[in-house]
Amino acid sequence: MQPTATVLVYSDDASTREQVRLAAGRRPAPDVPPVEYVECATLPGLLRALEERRIDVCVLDGETAPAGGMGVCRQLKDEVFRCPPVLLLIGRPQDAWLATWSRADAVVAHPLDPVAFAGSLAGLLRETLAARA
Repeated sequence: MQPTATVLVYSDDASTREQVRLAAGRRPAPDVPPVEYVECATLPGLLRALEERRIDVCVLDGETAPAGGMGVCRQLKDEVFRCPPVLLLIGRPQDAWLATWSRADAVVAHPLDPVAFAGSLAGLLRETLAARA
């Protein structure tokens, strides 16, 4: 059985979570393993998933309410031991400086460009898997 990578997708919007899954597909690049998605609509659900599972990359929606992805990213980087890399979805290119404040590992603007999103996700997966090897 081929190993899989686990990607956590955090957004209160089901259509955003679906767009993430569709943009990256089952395998965002030929040189990374197939992806299994874990979806979370709330901060407590996200924190529980991080405690209970091995997560390789987190994709956080910066527009999620009430706990936005940027603040959540900063919280995870401060509080989670060996926090997985975070790909942050931002609503406006002008929000890139806030993504820097949040300490996100990568940033992609919403609406998603599937090629840019899959490339960013694959890059973070490569880094994570190389660090584990």
